Amino acid sequence: MSSALQFYMSTLLVYLGVSLIACWALNLQIGVTGVLNLGFIVFQALGAYTAAVLTLGPDTSNGGFQHYVFGAELPFPVPLLAAAGVGALASAGLGSIGLRRLRSDYQAMVFLVAAIIATDVATNVTGLVNGAAGLSLVPQPLSANVGLSPLDYQWFYVGLMAILCAVAFLLIRRLTLSPLGRSLRAVRDHEDAAEALGYNVYRLRLMVVVIGGALAAVSGAALVEFIGSWGPGSWFYQETFVYLAAVIIGGSGNNIGVALGALIVPVALNELPRFIPDFGGPGFVDAMRWVVIGVAILVFLYFRPQGIIPEKRNRFGLAGTVRHRWSGLATRARVRLGR
Repeated sequence: MSSALQFYMSTLLVYLGVSLIACWALNLQIGVTGVLNLGFIVFQALGAYTAAVLTLGPDTSNGGFQHYVFGAELPFPVPLLAAAGVGALASAGLGSIGLRRLRSDYQAMVFLVAAIIATDVATNVTGLVNGAAGLSLVPQPLSANVGLSPLDYQWFYVGLMAILCAVAFLLIRRLTLSPLGRSLRAVRDHEDAAEALGYNVYRLRLMVVVIGGALAAVSGAALVEFIGSWGPGSWFYQETFVYLAAVIIGGSGNNIGVALGALIVPVALNELPRFIPDFGGPGFVDAMRWVVIGVAILVFLYFRPQGIIPEKRNRFGLAGTVRHRWSGLATRARVRLGR
């Protein structure tokens, strides 16, 4: 295998890992709990920015051509943990406003408007995140310690992403398969019935928004630590629909289906075309990328809304259980009567 092919493959695998964590986080919010978070990309961008400034050091130490808030040189994985904390706090702040006493469609608008405002502020306020130019020269984690060639480091980072994905999957799986996961699905399926059963719907929704925001921030931090740069132009609000398409196509509420959707949409339809030479005029490939994703969403919503791998429904077989209990009672009665 040539070095160029290995470089492309390892890069796509890193992007796949980032997409897996993000899609699982969004699926926890939308697919499992029914919180339509259309501003999901903001928390991913916030985590990426946090990791960047905590790795770059103060803005006075890099020649003065970049201006940003705060700055430190913290060792890996502290920037990722800090990004998770910032993402959780930001999600809690926005969720406490957007989820309280608002219908689901209005909640979606709150998150979407917040994403648009955040993008405009980051682009126009130079002293905050260096404006539209963004940040660059972010050191790759552990690159000076492992002493690997650039290509070998690519595969080393693939291993780091595999560990992060495993931790995220185990966390999401533990949540969705637990009694708490059943409570979240109850909130999704019938909010009024869940409240009548004593569930605190607002608290449950806020919890998944915070967990999803923390995981989104980790995925963004892992990405910026790999590519070494951050810019507000890469985190526009419409990027949320890439992950939303993965959830819809893979199978909303199904973690394995969502993983398949992450491979199909963010990697195959969104990232892979970036390596294709442009043809048909400037920007044609990039424009068609969005057209294909939009058409895929419409096709699946119309013909297969449950996705490729639908959510597994638990069937408790109440009638069979009742028959089994009555059969056992009859057997014990016959034994006592000596028959």
